[in-house]
Amino acid sequence: MRTIKDLPEHSRPREKLREKGASALTDEELVTAILGMGTAGLDVRTIARQVAGLIREHKSGLMLDHLLAVPGIGLAKAGQILSAFELARRHLNKDIVKITIAQDILHLVADIAGKQQEYFVCISLNGANEVIEKRVVTIGLLDKTPVHPREVFADVISDRAAAVILAHNHPSGDLQPSEADRRTHDQLTEAARILGLRIVDNIILTKKGYFSFQEAGLIK
Repeated sequence: MRTIKDLPEHSRPREKLREKGASALTDEELVTAILGMGTAGLDVRTIARQVAGLIREHKSGLMLDHLLAVPGIGLAKAGQILSAFELARRHLNKDIVKITIAQDILHLVADIAGKQQEYFVCISLNGANEVIEKRVVTIGLLDKTPVHPREVFADVISDRAAAVILAHNHPSGDLQPSEADRRTHDQLTEAARILGLRIVDNIILTKKGYFSFQEAGLIK
């Protein structure tokens, strides 16, 4: 089989990209352009063909283990591919919600502000503080809902999240955290620390407004 060096220069992926743009390249050629070269005994195009097949199969679910199973792909090459995916996802996906301040959270949890029962919500975030998923963890009685770290973080771990935002409403209308709220926050903070997760904020909502643990300096 001919190697990449045996191809005419104008047919090589990187030269083709320079002359015609990235959109002119096939999936295999794009992967080849990212990888650059193969390994001893394995031409880069052979590796690229398998990687492109995995990309088509798994799409956004492509993981490091998928790539490391390909002969000729080590951590460095797998990292190049996944890093390219993540950069494109962060900057080209217009539906991404990035959290920087408490106000960025409010529209995501506004639906629970006026509930007559206490709703406890967890929002999982990636390493760039972008929202992965929002979930209602528990629904309680009029003034309280029991929350266990296992229920809060089980799905967060499945998301491969790096951080979380916690939120719950106070049907009573009182915006200040109760002693139970503070104990729960400390318990969840310790559990998150053990799991390697960051708690970005903990929000209390009522019809009157919100209370942010982060803004109040209560996030450790």
